Parts: sequence; C-alpha cells; structure tokens
Amino acid sequence: MATHRTKMLIIGSGPAGYSAAIYGARAALEPIVVQGLQPGGQLTITTDVENYPGFRDVIQGPWLMEEMKAQAEHVGTRMMWDTITEVDVAGGGPFRAVGDSGDEYIGDCLVIATGAQAKWLGVPGEQELGGKGVSACATCDGFFYRGKKVAVIGGGNTAVEEALYLTNHSDDVTLIHRRDELRAEKILQERLLKSDKITPMWNQTVERFVAGENGALDHLELRDTETGETSTLKVDGAFVAIGHAPATELFKGKLPMDDSGYLLVEPGTPKTSIPGVFACGDVMDHTYRQAVTAAGTGCMAALDAERYLATIEFARDELPTAEAAE
Repeated sequence: MATHRTKMLIIGSGPAGYSAAIYGARAALEPIVVQGLQPGGQLTITTDVENYPGFRDVIQGPWLMEEMKAQAEHVGTRMMWDTITEVDVAGGGPFRAVGDSGDEYIGDCLVIATGAQAKWLGVPGEQELGGKGVSACATCDGFFYRGKKVAVIGGGNTAVEEALYLTNHSDDVTLIHRRDELRAEKILQERLLKSDKITPMWNQTVERFVAGENGALDHLELRDTETGETSTLKVDGAFVAIGHAPATELFKGKLPMDDSGYLLVEPGTPKTSIPGVFACGDVMDHTYRQAVTAAGTGCMAALDAERYLATIEFARDELPTAEAAE
C-alpha cells in the first residue's frame, strides 16, 4: 500500500480523462489518472470511428484511446492501474481517494471523468454482435447504415431521437417498443408518428439478435408482450436506446446529481458545487455523449483546475507570515 500525491487527481480514463490529463500535464500539474475497470472507456469496445476530427479515414476506437493515453503519458501524466472504491470530497481540498489495491490518492484538485455506460437488453447475441450490426449510439454509427433497414429499441426520448436521426440515413426505420405508447416527450412523439420513414412496432420485445452467414446482424427475434407470439424482423442494424447509466455510485450523497444520476455542474462549465472538484465527459453530459464533446469538457476541466490551483496558491502566499504577525 502506498500514498500517491498530486496537484491534479483524475478518476476515469476515457476521452475526457485523458484530455484533462494532457492539458493538466502541460500546465505542470503532474496529474495522476486512476484508470478504473475499463481503461479508455466506451471507445475501447467501439470498432469503427469515423466522426472524430483529424482523421480522414476510419479509425479504431481502441487505437484512438491508446494514442490519447500515450500522449498524456508523453507530456508527464502518471497512469495508475487501479479502481477507486472510496472518495472523500468533504471540507474542500486536498481530496482523498482509495483504490481497491489499498493505495491512497491525494490531489489538490479532483477531476471526475468516470463516464457512463449504455444500458443493454441482456439478450442472446447482443454483446457478440456489438459493432457488427448492434449499437447503442445512432449518432456514432448511423452513417454506416445509409440506405439500409434499421431498428431502434426503446420508447423514451433517447429512442425517439435516435429513430428520427436515423431517417437522415435510412428510409426504413422500425421503432420497437414493449408497450403500446411511448414515454417520450409529446413533441418528439408527434414528429416520429408523422414521419413516413419510421414504422412503430408496439408491444414487442427483442428476444435475440441473430447473425447471418457473414457474421453480422441478420435479423431480430421478437415476442409479442400481449399474445406471446414470436416473429422475426430482418434488419441490417439495430440500435439499443433504453438509456445510459452514469458511473456516479461513488459520489452519491457527496455531490449533487440529477434524477438520472448525472453529476450537476455550473452551466457552461465543469465546476461542481465543491470548489476544486470538476466533472467532465459523459458523467455530466446526458445530451451529446460524443468522444469529441467529452474531450472538450476534459480540456475545460483542466483549464478550470489550473485556475483554481493558481487562486488557492495566491491566497496562500497572501497569508501573513509569523514574523509579520508579530
């Protein structure tokens, strides 16, 4: 067991955490990144990435995360293979965290970049066909299904927004919902029901994602929630849109959150209610959830952290010395 001290402690290692580390290291804040259970975040389970700026050709998600990590290390970041199990943010900095290794991490400021995970159905074929026809992000992967038949599973705002977005690429979008009415906002429902490119399928659940001979998604096995009857739906792509779960369990009762568990920040900033504690990426963003926006808020967190540390350092320097007090 050891104690690791730093000016900037970063919990989480996706685009937000790595970007915060890059900016923090270049500002001589000597950041430590505690990488967690999934170093690199959700992009490590994403294959083709076509919408990250700076790359003309399609790149691979795991490769992009390795490059970000290497860049952060190159400029002076320390990467720790540990998972935080306890955090103390009471009373202001320094902030303390404990890993499951037993090591203790102390930072003059804290950047939270623990991200969020898409909720999955948990049915056969779903994980096996991830990146091969099954996705949880239409804005990330919809482009690959131009002119093809796609399905969206869900009935809330996310599902309806995904279905509407997919009509930019496909004229044949099916929305599969387990009930006979949507939970989405009325204005979204109206837009969806008016679209001649979207066909709702009511009272249906997906029981299985089935691959074709080429190893990619071929069709869905469905079950009627009222009659129990089964059927199949042939699709090229399926988007699971039943929500996301932010990784904020560590901070319950310690930092303000919204009803869905996302950390609340001062509008337009990554600042939480506790000075010196910043949140960036999907842990505080339930709207955009893109790698580029996560990286942007990671940059913002580092810049605000630098200003915060400079302010407390200035305040410390302004304190009267013992001799002056006499």
